[in-house]
Amino acid sequence: QVQLVESGGGLVQSGGSLRLSCAASGGTFSMYSMGWFRQAPGKEREFVASVSRSGMYTDHADSVKGRFTISRDNAKNTVSLQMNSLKPEDTAAYYCAADRSRIYSTNANQYDYWGQGTQVTVSS
Repeated sequence: QVQLVESGGGLVQSGGSLRLSCAASGGTFSMYSMGWFRQAPGKEREFVASVSRSGMYTDHADSVKGRFTISRDNAKNTVSLQMNSLKPEDTAAYYCAADRSRIYSTNANQYDYWGQGTQVTVSS
């Protein structure tokens, strides 16, 4: 059983930056692909970014490419999401997720464990 705890959310002005972190415990972190998803009020949960077990391969949603970067540190059991040039439409609860498969999927249904989420609010 893997426990995931997100941190780093907050209120930021449009054009600003935030760095989200997710700390994992209770499992062998390097055996999990990791992902970030977000959900805005009244909307479905959507894929943001994912990273392979080694950290060598990543995938980012088109809406965040060039602005967000996912990374992981297997020595520290953490995965991060650096968010730059934030826009009001990035406002959402952001969730970290872990997937036991090799596939760093864009599909939320693929993921086995989820954190509680951290709120990001971008003001215009």
